[in-house]
Formats: sequence, C-alpha cells, structure tokens
Amino acid sequence: MSLPADYRKIDDEVAVSGQISPEQVADIKAAGYKSIICNRPDGEAVDQPNYELIEAAAVEAGIAIRFIPVTKMGMTQENIEDTRTALDDLERPIYAYCRSGTRSTNLYGMAINQS
Repeated sequence: MSLPADYRKIDDEVAVSGQISPEQVADIKAAGYKSIICNRPDGEAVDQPNYELIEAAAVEAGIAIRFIPVTKMGMTQENIEDTRTALDDLERPIYAYCRSGTRSTNLYGMAINQS
C-alpha cells in the first residue's frame, strides 16, 4: 500500500495529503477510506493529474469522490458550504487532498467550526 508521504490524519473521520495519483486511489480505499474530496483545482502544476483521472480511478475502485477546488484566490464561503454538504453526504472516513494538504485541513476546520 502506498499512501502519499505527507499523509496525515486530522481525526478519526478525515485524513489529508498533497496531490494523489490515480494509482493511489485503490491504496486509499484499502486503507479504509470510504470517500475522497479533491480541493486542488486542475492546472495548478504541469505534472498534476487532472481531477477527471482521479475521479475515474475512484469510480473504478468504488469510492465516492467530490470536487471542491480552492483556487489561489483563497477559500470562499461556497467552498466551506460545499465541504459541509460533502461531510454530511459522504461516507466516512474521508480522504481529502490538495497540493500540500493545507487547504484541505483549513477547509475541513472551517466547515466543522462554522455551524
């Protein structure tokens, strides 16, 4: 099993990391995660796999996925509300990723603390 080196659990329900590869989706599922949230917009880096590739791997692996990109302009209220909705809708535990895991961590914190 190969999770990203920067993988970290925030709590029992959510873990985060930097960019994942389509090949790592099966490993994320094997680690017990039931859903994935992508907080990284497409095109941030030339070597970054587009969301559609990760989504296709998630569908193939039978794991739910949601796209809530946080752009370089920063986190929006809509991002927070979409994350809150995803947290309500998606089966846990959830694996979220962005470039480094920071946006995913901050977004999760805002979503659970802005009730």
